[in-house]
Amino acid sequence: MTALDRTPADLLRSALATDPARPFVTYYDDATGERVELSVATFANWVAKTANLIQGELSLSPGDRLALHLPAHWQSAVWLVAASSTGLLVDVAGDPARADLVVTGPDSLEAARACTGERVALSLRPLGVRFPVTPEGFLDYAVEVPAQGDRFAPFAPVDPEEPALVVAGEELTSTQLVERAQGDAERLGVGPGERILSGLGFADWAGLAAGLYAPLAVGASVVLCRHVDRGALERRMADERVTVSAV
Repeated sequence: MTALDRTPADLLRSALATDPARPFVTYYDDATGERVELSVATFANWVAKTANLIQGELSLSPGDRLALHLPAHWQSAVWLVAASSTGLLVDVAGDPARADLVVTGPDSLEAARACTGERVALSLRPLGVRFPVTPEGFLDYAVEVPAQGDRFAPFAPVDPEEPALVVAGEELTSTQLVERAQGDAERLGVGPGERILSGLGFADWAGLAAGLYAPLAVGASVVLCRHVDRGALERRMADERVTVSAV
């Protein structure tokens, strides 16, 4: 990161400029056997496409509220940084009825219908494939995002002092988020080039920090695990050259 990085989107731009080919997110789902690895460049491409979907297709603006109902998943990480790129306020597991946009997985579709704004659903199936049948009243992320542009430029600048994240009842600006992520990276012992394994969920700050924001803040990478098979952790940590774990 640089001294000018004040939002998660800034952190990603710096990572992209420094070493775009290095692994950034390696995702495991031990319930399905899925493994996905995204380099900084590939992750940034997904972020750009998602930000273009938010801004261009959904016509959302800085300050609009996103209720994020997704588990710890590589696509959740994409949405979090894309929201930063567009200036949305992400309310993790927030009330869909108060949101301008709800983004949900298959397990929370009914609750998400309370949103009177835009609704996007993710199948969370291996490799991010589409739903067999698009849920009524939702856009299927896997259908909509491929056609979006690979580069993103915001229509309006994102103010780093505006609220960016609400999690477990606490609201953070982008600047506060970045500062806390840096502090948590130090607390966790994560530094540039290191790999942290996280089996924590994204429902609280600890999981968001270990699974995304702390490694992003210091130029590290994350092995993000869902439905963790604890019997496989030791072998996985060796195979993935993990230096720090949070499970």
